[in-house]
Amino acid sequence: MAGTPGGMRTRSAAAAERAQTQNKSPKRKTSRRSMRSKPEYHHSYCKPDMRDDQIMGGGKPRSSRRSSRGISITQKGQASDKRMDTHHEYEFGGPWGVTAMITLFPLLMYYLWICLWFYDGKLAHPSRLQDVGPFLQRMGSHVYNDAFPTPRAFIGYGGLMLLEFVLAWIVPGYMQPGLPVPSLGYKTLMYKCNAVGCLYLTLAITFVLHVTGVFRLTSIMDHFGEYMTVSMIAGFGVSIATYVHAVVTNSTHRMSGNLIYDFFMGAELNPRIGPIDLKMWAEVRIPWVLLFMISLSGACKQYEQYGYVTPNMAFMVLATGLYINACAKGEECIPQTWDMFYEKWGFMVIFWNFAGVPFTYCYSIVYMAMHPPEYYRFSTPTYVFMYALLIFAHFVFDSSMAQKSRFRMQLQGTLKVRNTFPQWPWSTLRDPVYLQTSHGNALLIDGWWQFLRKPNYTADWTQAFLWGAIAGTNSIIPYYYSVFFLAVLTHRCGRDFDRCARKYGADWDKYCSIVPYRFIPYVF
Repeated sequence: MAGTPGGMRTRSAAAAERAQTQNKSPKRKTSRRSMRSKPEYHHSYCKPDMRDDQIMGGGKPRSSRRSSRGISITQKGQASDKRMDTHHEYEFGGPWGVTAMITLFPLLMYYLWICLWFYDGKLAHPSRLQDVGPFLQRMGSHVYNDAFPTPRAFIGYGGLMLLEFVLAWIVPGYMQPGLPVPSLGYKTLMYKCNAVGCLYLTLAITFVLHVTGVFRLTSIMDHFGEYMTVSMIAGFGVSIATYVHAVVTNSTHRMSGNLIYDFFMGAELNPRIGPIDLKMWAEVRIPWVLLFMISLSGACKQYEQYGYVTPNMAFMVLATGLYINACAKGEECIPQTWDMFYEKWGFMVIFWNFAGVPFTYCYSIVYMAMHPPEYYRFSTPTYVFMYALLIFAHFVFDSSMAQKSRFRMQLQGTLKVRNTFPQWPWSTLRDPVYLQTSHGNALLIDGWWQFLRKPNYTADWTQAFLWGAIAGTNSIIPYYYSVFFLAVLTHRCGRDFDRCARKYGADWDKYCSIVPYRFIPYVF
């Protein structure tokens, strides 16, 4: 009989198989031992008890391989999902907290850029109280003189947005079903995955524009402040437009009733224009593409100045290139993530994709482009170690993300591994071990996910730290990304685990006993 993709069987199928086996087997005399209560199995780290009825996969013997396709949400799970799909508490400090973030994020971006650009990477500050006024005036003059939005910046940034939107629409792609959406009656939305083709078409067009002089890549670094301001304008503009559209069309979702808070968190869950899912388009096509462009701009800038590209800058070209390529080649995995399934498309996501990611995660690139190589030169063994650690961390990040996303596809019966380069080893688990919950969903406890609840976060942060470390220690600003990212990941972990505790109840406690560590085994 046919089985599910990857040889996986559902819990309900296993129960049917046991019943079928019992009916076929001859009747036996009940022993005193069989009349005893079922023993309680205690789960230990990385060693789930395979005798437990909730532990599935991993070669666990079954009498039949018959099973149903798709994720079957129980009535209990549906009730839980309904509760989860309503606003229940404020996050991020509520309306006052999100107001502070909406206000302070742009100001912080300007401040750190000014420190890199005009103060040798040092944190500028007034030396005494009487200097506060003149200091703020100087900060404002830097923004006005060197970060004022120009037609050049609008054309460059807006041109990239338009190009990525058109390519996403017209380039052929693979259609991938997402996870069942509770608010849509567990309907699965289809996502057009063509980011690989779009990425390399973008690079080809950029190369032609660069060599012909129509748009030199060095222009991004030379006019960094202008492009950053335009990205902020785009972030605010798109956030306002999408919020108004959701309210006018009555497509709001999980609203709190507070205008500022709902603007920050978002009003709509799955905004779309034609075949384009705006959340996935903005997450893949804008920030990481632009960040890679900034790294290429830094490399071109160094080549023009020194006639060569330093190993440090080449490191950032490789690091950002691996990241955008991972997003593009594994785009079919993104619909299975928290961002697509749960997060709404609001200021938090929009501003960070349009402005925050490309223009803050690049501080090491900006620093190295603005300072001579002797500021951040390392020994050859140090370079070897940092390159090797980067590749290993990226391997863990990429393969762990693939393991979990493909596991969900296996459960749905929608898994189709694409031959996009590179396909890292151990990215697809065969007959993975998992915990079947009473909700109907399953929790993976195999592959990298048997060691940590968030192995992708650990690997992702390791990459972030290396992005700062490659710029040396003369300035702390290149380390902003790793410090900020650690805070984001820690907070997001808390949000995710709290949501899972409410969603799965006792099953989540059992999962945490099997996989007790979040980031680092035996530490945290």
